[in-house]
Amino acid sequence: MGSPERRGATGRAPWSSQEQSTASAAARSLPRRALGSMDRGRLPVHRPSLSQQPGQRSNSAGSPVQKALRALTVPLETLQVLKGHMMQDMRKGLSRQMHAQATMQMLPTFICSMPDGTEKGDLLVVELCQNYVRTLCVTLLGDGNQRPQVMYKIFDIPMNITQGKGEALFGFIAKCLHQFLAGLSSLQRRFPLGFVFPFSCKQTRLDKAELISWSKGFKCTDVEGKDVVQLLQSAINKEELYVDVVALMNDTVGTMMTSSKDDKACEVAIIVDVGTNSCFMAEAQLVEMVEETSGRMCINTEWGCFGDDTTLSGIVTTYDQRVDKESSNPGKKRFEKLVSSLYLGEIVRHVLITLAAEKAIFTGSNTGILRNKNVLKTHQVLEIINHEDGMAKTRSTLETLGLQPNERDCCRVQQVCRVVVSRSAALCAAGLAAILTHMCQSRELEQLSVNIGVDGELYRDHTRFGEILQSVTGLLAPECTITLLPSVDGTGRGAAIVTAVALRLAEQRREVDRLLSPLRLSHSDLQRVQALMREEMDLGLGKETNARSSVRMLPTYVRATPDGTERGEFLALDLGGTNFRVLVVRVAEDSIRMASEIYVIPTSIVQGTGVALFNHIIECIMDFQLKQDLTEQILPLGFTFSFPCQQLGLDKAVLLNWTKGFNASGCVGQDVVQLLRDAAQRKENFALNVVAVVNDTVGTMMSCGYDDPKCEIGLIVGTGTNACYMEEMRNVGTVEGNDGRMCINMEWGAFGDNGCLDHIFTTFDRMVDEKTINPGKQRFEKLISGMYLGEIVRYILLAMVEKRVLFHGKPCPKLQTKDIFQTKFLSTIEIDGLALRKVLAILRDLDLHASFEDSVLVREVCQTVSLRAAQLCAAGMAAVVEKMRENRGLDQLVVTVGVDGTLYKMHPHFSQNLQQTLQVLAPKCTVTFLQSEDGSGKGAALVAAVACRKAGP
Repeated sequence: MGSPERRGATGRAPWSSQEQSTASAAARSLPRRALGSMDRGRLPVHRPSLSQQPGQRSNSAGSPVQKALRALTVPLETLQVLKGHMMQDMRKGLSRQMHAQATMQMLPTFICSMPDGTEKGDLLVVELCQNYVRTLCVTLLGDGNQRPQVMYKIFDIPMNITQGKGEALFGFIAKCLHQFLAGLSSLQRRFPLGFVFPFSCKQTRLDKAELISWSKGFKCTDVEGKDVVQLLQSAINKEELYVDVVALMNDTVGTMMTSSKDDKACEVAIIVDVGTNSCFMAEAQLVEMVEETSGRMCINTEWGCFGDDTTLSGIVTTYDQRVDKESSNPGKKRFEKLVSSLYLGEIVRHVLITLAAEKAIFTGSNTGILRNKNVLKTHQVLEIINHEDGMAKTRSTLETLGLQPNERDCCRVQQVCRVVVSRSAALCAAGLAAILTHMCQSRELEQLSVNIGVDGELYRDHTRFGEILQSVTGLLAPECTITLLPSVDGTGRGAAIVTAVALRLAEQRREVDRLLSPLRLSHSDLQRVQALMREEMDLGLGKETNARSSVRMLPTYVRATPDGTERGEFLALDLGGTNFRVLVVRVAEDSIRMASEIYVIPTSIVQGTGVALFNHIIECIMDFQLKQDLTEQILPLGFTFSFPCQQLGLDKAVLLNWTKGFNASGCVGQDVVQLLRDAAQRKENFALNVVAVVNDTVGTMMSCGYDDPKCEIGLIVGTGTNACYMEEMRNVGTVEGNDGRMCINMEWGAFGDNGCLDHIFTTFDRMVDEKTINPGKQRFEKLISGMYLGEIVRYILLAMVEKRVLFHGKPCPKLQTKDIFQTKFLSTIEIDGLALRKVLAILRDLDLHASFEDSVLVREVCQTVSLRAAQLCAAGMAAVVEKMRENRGLDQLVVTVGVDGTLYKMHPHFSQNLQQTLQVLAPKCTVTFLQSEDGSGKGAALVAAVACRKAGP
């Protein structure tokens, strides 16, 4: 059975002056400066009502026909204010707090992805229309959705069904589907189905939608407030069909999904038919009614309800009021009643009734026929203004009604028809401009270029409707460049595409979850890591068991934290990377003052000999002393040496192994303080007083301890990671003595080097580890620290490309480059509120030609990797604080962690995720995190200061 035909215009009548007035006369009368001041919709917050606008013309002068035409003409300045009101209502509709006050309901559709052209397969569609049900089988070929194969059948809906019980309606739809599939000999096949349901619904998922209210003449009972997807699925199941309802959408969404052009997605759609509506792709973070915070989501505006308050009072005419009063829902759908084809014929009819009563037209004719509702249809109105011989068509239409029009009557009826349809187009333009400006502003763009899908009787059957829509939208939203694209069977094909996209995304989601699930740690996983860390700590503290532990638990010989009585001047040397610093620290009663300078260690020295390395360090210290006028003093020096060392005293530390790219020969196994002293002795007239050597973690603890006496833990999470804490001497089996406490440098970056964390390591972690300069070493660090997180992400992205869930599976040569995806990208990408276009910019700078959906997925990967890092760090810290609590026999431990490192400080969520996870894993510990300010430099000086204080005068 074929689709009903709709005949368009066969010719074009001259553009009347009255028709032009709605589209452009107001623009000519309004100064361009005034138009410019209204750019981007930035109208005053307190706007007068539309009835108070200066452009609203008086009906007190002129002939009855002129008064009627003026009443139906909306000046451009009024349209601009209308646009502003619509933008306000849109913002209310998107807001969780203000949603109930909005007349535009701004309903989430849960469509978050556009078609990419790869969709394929056989899909069923059921489309519920005003008086028929259309069933379709659409075959997508993965060819860009350009040549879908479509078979369909139309079933007329009996009147008693539309006015009866909901169960009967959905039972009828299921029987239509059964008959359709029987005709295809496909009753035994399983099909996914898209359901086009063009009524206001509150969706909570793509396949779950509660009917808010009927319209378009439907009044089925026991449906409003219920899930229409479930009602249809239940009816289908009763028919014993192998059909699963995958997606529900309205016809506007279907139009948007089928109107892409030139590889540019359509992001807005409007329908002007029996009803009218619009939808657009909104920034998901602005859609407060749902939990989605990334990407975009299609929003069904339900703009037909706009003005159901008093907003449209200045535009609504007496003719519109009469149409509204005679409708099945007075006071509702006010904007729709000004715009849609269900009502335009009625508006014209009421204008003609008024003009006839005032004897302005049809003098001598019996006009009683005009008092019959729906006697003049919108398609007749369109024929009157479209037909190449408009006068003849007008006359025949009127004579069919039993009227006896003269030539002047025909001319005036044409004018009325034109102005009513032109007003509809202009009002649609105001609504479209509101959407476009909202999109432009929410995306922080100066210019927006967008495709707009358009469908419906008025757009299809009246060429000038689109011309007015385009021109007036351009005047109202000059910052937006639009392309109007007529939809080709948007409802049928669109529903099939939405369904296919949903299936593609579901398959993609399964593949993404399969790839990422090993990195998503459960509570029990983290408890196991915590327990393993505790076991390794105990082994590392034992004199006999230390060699078996992957956590070295190195004594630092730091026996106390600052108590505030430290005074004097101290030198500090901070060596932890290819840039190092020399500092002078002046500790006074109420302040610490510092001066410092950064020096670079060339790669040739980093990879050269130990003699050359320490000679270079001494030369830099001498240069600094000269600049600071310190050459005549020999100040106590604290040496921050951020590499694994076994300390044999406060000023004696044997290097165990280099990390962070250093490989200077002749250093491993040597006392680094002695290497520094030897280099000083090689310089004539130069002396050093090295009091203490510490690593950066201890320095961080000491620095924060100066400000908070409860700080007894140090943590670094930056390029590398490590922790230290104050341990009871009785537990430190590697050092003589049982009294007091000593700071233990855990060197926890090596946790798991003995294989105890193999269950946590993923394929991606192993690939990263294999390409490092120390495979199999520092394994905990390689799960957590900034040096490695970007690489983990890079390997995951490569796997996703291979599985064709990212970048359309296209090769990404630059992504093959080691370290191309830096950890700082994770920090940027994960910033809350960061527009995804900025994420796209980051990816495109890497020559990754990402789509909008790709950027959402990349963000998810970054979030997964950084969350795991924070959780693992928390598991290690939970082992530390719980051990301290048990050591001290406390029911509740209150302690502060001094923390430093770029990952902790710069990543937008790392610190919060770390603290939240720690609270769950160690509920009997109250832990405060205090960020260190220059811990590695100031801390080293404070270690020296404490040592000098304890040594006494």
